Amino acid sequence: MDMKECYDLVVAGGGLTGVAAAVAAKRHGVQDVLLVERYGFLGGMATAGLVNPFMTYFKAKKPYTEENQLIFGIFQEILDELDKLGGLKNKAVFDAEVMKLVLNRMIQRAGVEVLLHTFIEGVNKSGESSIESIRVANKSGVYNIEGRVFIDCTGDADVAYMAGVPCNKGRDEDGFAQPMTMCFRVANVDRYKMPSNNEINRLYKEAVAGGEIHNPREDVLFFDTMQPDVIHFNTTRIVMKDATDAKQLTQAEMEVREQCWEMFYFLKRYVPGFENSYFQVSAPQIGVRESRRIVGRYVLNEDDVLSGRKFDDSICYFAYNIDIHNPSGTGTVLKSLNEGDYYGIPYRCLLPLNVDNLLVAGRPISSTHEAHSSLRVMPACTAMGQAAGTAAAMAIKAGTQPSQIDVRALREQLMADGAIRW
Repeated sequence: MDMKECYDLVVAGGGLTGVAAAVAAKRHGVQDVLLVERYGFLGGMATAGLVNPFMTYFKAKKPYTEENQLIFGIFQEILDELDKLGGLKNKAVFDAEVMKLVLNRMIQRAGVEVLLHTFIEGVNKSGESSIESIRVANKSGVYNIEGRVFIDCTGDADVAYMAGVPCNKGRDEDGFAQPMTMCFRVANVDRYKMPSNNEINRLYKEAVAGGEIHNPREDVLFFDTMQPDVIHFNTTRIVMKDATDAKQLTQAEMEVREQCWEMFYFLKRYVPGFENSYFQVSAPQIGVRESRRIVGRYVLNEDDVLSGRKFDDSICYFAYNIDIHNPSGTGTVLKSLNEGDYYGIPYRCLLPLNVDNLLVAGRPISSTHEAHSSLRVMPACTAMGQAAGTAAAMAIKAGTQPSQIDVRALREQLMADGAIRW
């Protein structure tokens, strides 16, 4: 392979978080940046998980106007590029295929080196507190890739976990994480004949009571797509499975496809407008809401979120609900911030306790189960990725560790880059 033996920065995971991290670092002068992704395309949950639309990236319960927008920077660039290519609607619904193209172009313009179809299967450390290299497996074999700084954007904290970073999973009482969900789409739907949400859910509950539905979710959740006759469903629910356990993840994938088709047959049989519909597509992989969460230098908690706490080292701001899908069955807990409020995500949450040259960005940052349920969604994760890439660049330039950079200078740079505004 025509690859370098050592990179200044290695970013693990090519979802929106990893793309933002790699692009930000490259823009800030890091010469050798490698982005490693297990699939043959970028985008993570936005493409491999078919997760759609973007959850709100605006202040709590406010109109969706720029004045109330919280996430900008590289996330805004992605929105703008999607829109130019006809792949964005209402600032939230997007085309997953257009997303793949947008991300490809973004990393190529930035000059980021990318390695697709590559699975990270090990970490080699230098001493107790530094990663020397990651061990990858792909068509070229199994080999090591060295780096000066690493950013874990895998979603499951894979690199952090393999490096010995302490991690938590799920809720405190039993360790169960939020359920996994497979998104799927139904096409050729006559929207004009579709009943109200309340009526669809009444029919659904009748089917559950009659034993025709085995999905533990309490209601039917669906969204618009870019196509008027296609409905997006985010309504399956696999509970009490660990997304970081290969056997349980396999079981989840097998079970959830049965749920997808069971749901489709219910729609076709009972819900007006679906008589002539067909099952268009299911996601390449099950969607994972929650798995590992690192223990970092600060653990963001529920009170921080709901009280709208801002920190001196906030690297982005967010206001999505506490949104906890029952890890063991039926029901969803929703708690909102006060009208117009928002909270900060501290830089310290991206810094693991015991590995100096590692940053973690995206949903596995240091937080409680409750706080995680708010910050886990794609806009916030993209913002965290940009902050992590910017911080890594500052550390590499200064010849220091990410924990030793001037956080005020990091915030000033993020403001200069248009990523945050306060």
